[in-house]
Amino acid sequence: MNVAIIRFPGSNCDQDALWALRGPVGVEAEYVWYESTSLQGFDAVFVPGGFSYGDYLRCGAVAARAPIMAEVGRFAAEGRPVIGVCNGFQVLCEAGLLPGALLLNEKQKFLCQDVWLRADSRRSVWTKDVDQLLRVPIAHGEGRFVCDADTLARLQDHDLVAFRYVDQEGRTTPEGNPNGSMDSIAGVVNDRGNVLGLMPHPERASNPLLGSVDGLVILRALAYVSA
Repeated sequence: MNVAIIRFPGSNCDQDALWALRGPVGVEAEYVWYESTSLQGFDAVFVPGGFSYGDYLRCGAVAARAPIMAEVGRFAAEGRPVIGVCNGFQVLCEAGLLPGALLLNEKQKFLCQDVWLRADSRRSVWTKDVDQLLRVPIAHGEGRFVCDADTLARLQDHDLVAFRYVDQEGRTTPEGNPNGSMDSIAGVVNDRGNVLGLMPHPERASNPLLGSVDGLVILRALAYVSA
């Protein structure tokens, strides 16, 4: 497995992703610049967090139109694994690879804290083995997931809500939902289950020195997916 980590101007979690994938996860990983038009030789894609293009216009809106995103779209259409974290989630939504949008946090403040996650869909390679609550950090100012009523019903009815924010008991509560996301949604998958977007950072929960290794439960899906 060789994972392409897409780098945009303003990406700042690409090095975190590279370290986590090459180290604890145990897969090959390389940077791919946003101006590239090929993903030849890669088996999966990681769209990292950060502030692509300074978060001007809308978060992820400019990056979603970068040359490399056409290739990411092709990857997704072929059923290959694609994960977008934080700003990467925003990019995937802006590119139309995932439904919904990420807006300013409910209390209009940047949040940097640990949260608890519950995997609510088991139809995806990313979540099928997640049978525990996960403690993973967030770091975002615009992470409130929203969508229209029809899209929300579809996400719920088709089991596309990958992760929800919960409290330490695994319950969806206002206190456990840090940014006011609709239906406590922290991450979603596409219809095929190969594309995952989530606001929390699993790559920042991959070593005991970081305070948690729970993110590896998500990222290790890459080690078990054949090209």
